[in-house]
Amino acid sequence: MGSGNKYWRAQHLKGEMIIVSMVSLVRVKQDDEQGIFEAVRRSLEIIGGIDDIVNPGDLVLINPNLVAVPAGRLSGAITRWEVCKAIADLVKEKGGRPVIAESSAAGVDTEKVIEAGEYAQLRERGYEVVDLKPTPPAKIPVPEGHKVFSELGSWELVQKADVIISVPVMKTHDQTEVTLSMKNLKGLIDDAQKKAFHKNGLLEGVVDLMTALKPSLTVFDATVCQEGMGPIFGTPVPMGLILASKDLVAADAVGGRIMGYEPKDVMITVRAAFRGIGEMDLEKIEVRGDATISEVERRFKRSSETIMEGVPPFELMMDEGACTGCRNTVISAIMDLKDQSLEGNLEGKYVIAGPLNENLLPPGAEKENTILVGICTKHLENRGTYVQGCPPNNIFVVRAVVGEGQKIERRYATEEGADDQAKEALLKGKRRGKNEGSCCH
Repeated sequence: MGSGNKYWRAQHLKGEMIIVSMVSLVRVKQDDEQGIFEAVRRSLEIIGGIDDIVNPGDLVLINPNLVAVPAGRLSGAITRWEVCKAIADLVKEKGGRPVIAESSAAGVDTEKVIEAGEYAQLRERGYEVVDLKPTPPAKIPVPEGHKVFSELGSWELVQKADVIISVPVMKTHDQTEVTLSMKNLKGLIDDAQKKAFHKNGLLEGVVDLMTALKPSLTVFDATVCQEGMGPIFGTPVPMGLILASKDLVAADAVGGRIMGYEPKDVMITVRAAFRGIGEMDLEKIEVRGDATISEVERRFKRSSETIMEGVPPFELMMDEGACTGCRNTVISAIMDLKDQSLEGNLEGKYVIAGPLNENLLPPGAEKENTILVGICTKHLENRGTYVQGCPPNNIFVVRAVVGEGQKIERRYATEEGADDQAKEALLKGKRRGKNEGSCCH
């Protein structure tokens, strides 16, 4: 596992302001392999280089975002190979052994994403590009102070890494507003652990992951980003930028701000900062490079702003206490239904998210036509089909809407059996409902 970093813990004065972290912001002058290499090199030089991170002989794990097969490799959905290659080359200069390693979303064949992202050419050129899923597994303990998990399902390669570098692509996300350097690390846990994150607590789970893996560095691929229905189905946004930092919280705060999000609006950033993992206060983060935040910022369209046309009449009730995760999950699940021509199953249904008071349920909301999304609705589980999770995976919401009789697929994972767990949960809930007066668990 990574050794962590000390850079962002060292403070220095800038006037009377205490600066605790630094983030580089560099423009890519030429959008090709060499131009990206130069931008990555400069971004790392600005934050002090990697001599304090990489020693000769170190195993350096470079973790890109290869979540699922994208519409195109430059759609802003996955990290470009050019960015990972640049980091690998710089690691080699320091005598380290770079390994580009990732596991795609649960149910997704990582090799298909490697192929779609043209990473196979790196293998042909002698670079190590590893699909983690078939490699030897390992359990990684989470240090004291964890909120959700005491250990994480991962792989020996991750466990043995001396240095971990997160290399996200800058994009919006349908459950967490954005997915940047910290959430990107979910690619280093196995499918079962990914599913457990959605069931037991995605936000705090990501922070637990940070404390366990102790990544030393992040480099953002912000050459082509994505807005709207991320992390796969959004719209490309050319930005032509590279960001880097040894404080992942600070990097996410700056990256989010460039996208139009205040740090306090991104809950993973907030919770990681609260646990003291890094700095989210922009006044305490020094941004250096070719541009300022104000010169490059652009408000990215949110996942929740996606327009849903052609959906039959149904009632969507979002309690004011519903978090962004469940709000976006519901919207994304509806898009999943449309994508599979299953939106007709919504007609006449009530979909509820957030800690709604039971006496506010409308008269027409019966057990058979009510979907209760997320753990905040657990107190109502005997009033409808309860979908557990914080937030739940989209496929569980889709399955609750259509029932157990129809074939459905998760948009990220079309492999056979991607729906099995959701169907099992629904049937288990119905059995519990008969015996205990409650529904889907």
